[in-house]
Amino acid sequence: MIDLRSDTVTKPSDEMREAAATADVGDDVYRDDPTVNELERRAADLVGKETALYVPSGTMGNQIAIRVHTDRGQELLCDEQAHVYKWELGGIAQLSEVQPRILDFGERSVPTPEQVREGYVEQDLHRPGTGLLCLENTQNSRGGVAVPKEHLDAAAEAAHDLDVPVHLDGARFLNACVALDVDPEAMTERVDSVMFCLSKGLGAPVGSVLAGDEEFVDRARRTRKLLGGAMRQAGVIAGPGLLALENVDRLADDHENAARLADGLNDIEGLSAPEPDTNIVMVDSEDAGITGKELSTACKERDVSFSAFGEYTCRLCTHLDVDEDDVETALDSIADVVESA
Repeated sequence: MIDLRSDTVTKPSDEMREAAATADVGDDVYRDDPTVNELERRAADLVGKETALYVPSGTMGNQIAIRVHTDRGQELLCDEQAHVYKWELGGIAQLSEVQPRILDFGERSVPTPEQVREGYVEQDLHRPGTGLLCLENTQNSRGGVAVPKEHLDAAAEAAHDLDVPVHLDGARFLNACVALDVDPEAMTERVDSVMFCLSKGLGAPVGSVLAGDEEFVDRARRTRKLLGGAMRQAGVIAGPGLLALENVDRLADDHENAARLADGLNDIEGLSAPEPDTNIVMVDSEDAGITGKELSTACKERDVSFSAFGEYTCRLCTHLDVDEDDVETALDSIADVVESA
């Protein structure tokens, strides 16, 4: 099976399995796990923040950040396609009792300073006020868009001018850094907190990192405990996470394979795929007269798996378990399905 559903489907390498088996461990609740401590230190250094917190998932990292940054009842500014709003089970409301104010960030995938100012609500007797701006890079639902640093900075500065903190959902932000050739520390210098995943393109079997200043992470650690995310001998999963940090540069291979995949899809009559910024390819099948669900179902029967993402849209995601030959094989199967539709 060629699995293009997500970059979360990667299998840990032999080296990662060995790292898990031999990791030096301790009770992380007591801050006694040396492997977790090292992972948090290296992750914080990578993104230029004072410290970091290892969490089981990106969703938990994002929701911890929202809860720490906001007060109950405040508003959160985010894109209508934001992962924190669209794909995290209403956690904004359920876990933080915060109400989202939804904006259309458009193809930029980041608000203009004017949008930030227009979306901002000042606290008064009748209104709770804006408590947080959430940004996302890369933007998942908009096709893995890599948001330029200057656009992130401008939005963050507009929020800070209004005394509003900024959280970056950076589940795949290292893909953006590689695609745009920007140092991760520079990419995050204007945001107050950032979450990034180890278990997507970097290939770890589990885990994400939430980083910020010491006060933020201290509060985040308590919130992680509240949400059930405190871990014990977590070095067995942090060990592979340390190796995952060595996979940043190879994300460029996934981007090349995604570009190759998009080019091949555009050569199939009836399909249309915009050139991807990173490792996510969105393909439209309306002109082929086949729905996204029909296309994905038929291809799965040919051992090529990907996700329907709309009535006539599918998402295909490249990753370290997909090579150039896999891309060509997938294209042949997709072409067979479309031609026989």
